[in-house]
Amino acid sequence: MRTDVLHAMRLARIDLTLVGRNTTVLFNVLLLPLLMAWVYTEAVGAEKIDGVAGRVFVLAGLPGLLLVFAVFINLVNSFTARREELVLKRLRAGQPSGPAILGGAALGALVLYLAQVALLAVWMRRSEGVTVANVPMLVTVAVLGVALFCLLAAAFSGLTPNAELAQVTVLPVLLVVLVGAPIAFPAGTLPGPLGDVAALLPATPVVEIARTAFLGGDHLSGGGAALSTGGQWMAALPSFAILLGWLVVAGLLARWLFRWEPRHG
Repeated sequence: MRTDVLHAMRLARIDLTLVGRNTTVLFNVLLLPLLMAWVYTEAVGAEKIDGVAGRVFVLAGLPGLLLVFAVFINLVNSFTARREELVLKRLRAGQPSGPAILGGAALGALVLYLAQVALLAVWMRRSEGVTVANVPMLVTVAVLGVALFCLLAAAFSGLTPNAELAQVTVLPVLLVVLVGAPIAFPAGTLPGPLGDVAALLPATPVVEIARTAFLGGDHLSGGGAALSTGGQWMAALPSFAILLGWLVVAGLLARWLFRWEPRHG
């Protein structure tokens, strides 16, 4: 167990070093989602949503969108390229176990993601005067969200024939999150079945829990009413249950679809 943890930390450090040397990955992972967030905030302007300014509402839910870029898209590309270059096969033949290899990728993605969320918190503090209301909740949903989207990335990489097609494979997930996740609107505003579907998307509980953690209000059942710290955790329990359910599904999909060796045929 201790050896696996050490291997995962070493692999995460290597991943972060490689990301730091790749300008394209840095732009796609760190800057592109923040640019999209700026577009969202400009679109909603000062309009009130759930009792807060539209810009604040969007920024507080942005962690759900950041997961797609910092974790999902990044890792689908990474897993697929390394599989086709036989890197995963060589790693697995060495000392690191399979869980250690995937854990190293998840740990590196978590560091990137937490850096983005910290940058977002600074942005909100300086531009909107908003300070994170519930840091433990924000960190908890960050860890669970990264684990979920890392497993989804492992599953989708197994469906991706080669690194060149990785950008195509991730598009459905990206579009679903951009259109269906309640980043710029409350999930309850969608009509009928669309609202039910949006509430069950894997990014939705992350968006709603993160928004509640940032603002300290009830942005889970809607309305944005102020909650105590304990009340925030209680209100978030159904969303955490959805998130844990997705973790189980994503784990099964990753186990079934992930490939350590290049696809043939």
